[in-house]
Amino acid sequence: MKALVLDQDDLHIREIKTPQPQSDEVLIKISAAALNRRDQWIREGLYAKIQLPAVLGSDGCGHIISIGSNVPTTWLNKRVIINPNIHWGDNPKAQSKAYQILGMPTQGAFAEYLCVPVDRVIEAPKHLTDIEAAALPLGGLTAYNAIVNKGQLSPNKKVLISGVGGGVAQFAFQFALAVKAPVWVTSGKDDVIQKCIRLGAQDGANYKTPQSIPEMTQAAGKFDLIIDSACGEGMNDLLKCLTPGGRYVFYGATQGVPPKLNVHAIFWNQLAILGSTMGSDADFEAMVSLVNKSQIAPIIDQVFPLTEGIKAFDRIKSGKNFGKIVLSLKQYK
Repeated sequence: MKALVLDQDDLHIREIKTPQPQSDEVLIKISAAALNRRDQWIREGLYAKIQLPAVLGSDGCGHIISIGSNVPTTWLNKRVIINPNIHWGDNPKAQSKAYQILGMPTQGAFAEYLCVPVDRVIEAPKHLTDIEAAALPLGGLTAYNAIVNKGQLSPNKKVLISGVGGGVAQFAFQFALAVKAPVWVTSGKDDVIQKCIRLGAQDGANYKTPQSIPEMTQAAGKFDLIIDSACGEGMNDLLKCLTPGGRYVFYGATQGVPPKLNVHAIFWNQLAILGSTMGSDADFEAMVSLVNKSQIAPIIDQVFPLTEGIKAFDRIKSGKNFGKIVLSLKQYK
């Protein structure tokens, strides 16, 4: 089978052995697979315990074409998406020490075929195309944990989604709209802010413009919840935007550690600072249920054939995307 393989020098289309399902596994013919920033970080060597060569890709959609001996035949020919969690563990609140994510060191979805245990698949939402369904798993799960579990968002709470152009932030924005909460956004791009307003945001601020976020907050009133992935020097400014008793949930720190965290403002205003990442298998099922119930469709930035995988990776590296970048494997059908 053909796969997009990361070697020491870069990404290449290679011919590798097609996997065969073990007793509890299913073989999926991948039709579409989405990129995450994790994939680019691995490409750049900015990830722990990298093992090369590697077939990356945590997000995929396809049809089950073969099953292991212990798998019910009802799974044959089903269109599925893949839960990227591996060994989450028994604690619903946090992953185990053995936790991994699909796509390095295990083979990922940037290939014609993929074998996974049957408990890693769930039927793809019927209202989504293969491209849209492939975009859902990792980003959707991460956003669900941040918004629902850690953020405890409800219709009467105001939420600010920072850096809304990213994949996880996009889902956080859509999930917040789905629970009918009033939503504000920040971005470094005015066109992205305007797109979000057209999609249902109350307003937005360009974080590259001084005073834009304080001015938006003054007009909106302080927020009950902030979802962030940057931290860094801007974290203290965001904390000022929270109402007393508010929650700041972060699922990354792309801007690093804040040099001087204002701990006095945190304890005096009774703020909750909550770290978040992925989510449990039960969260994955609940996330897909929310997507089905609310008929949510991922925002797609651009689709590339697998053969143009480097262009897709360069697109996510550029940070110019709004929505998910997806690889199509339709040419191999």
